[in-house]
Amino acid sequence: MSFLSIQLDPALKARLDRLAAEKHRSADWLMSEAIRDFVTHEEARAELNRDTVERWNEYEATGKYVSEEAADAWLTTLEAGEETEPP
Repeated sequence: MSFLSIQLDPALKARLDRLAAEKHRSADWLMSEAIRDFVTHEEARAELNRDTVERWNEYEATGKYVSEEAADAWLTTLEAGEETEPP
């Protein structure tokens, strides 16, 4: 485990302490959970951004795309329980 020091303004520190007491958890635990959730969220967001750029680059290179109508029709067949190839 690694230790990290951060500075919080007094009002935020008071809110954190109050919440920690209400949840019967330590302020450190709450901060660790908040940071873990934030990092997980930001990693997912970064992956989505990378995927989006990759797809855009592929579109620019090939010109291939799937229309909204074709995607909707395919999804409708999947919802109906039919296994079909994606457009």
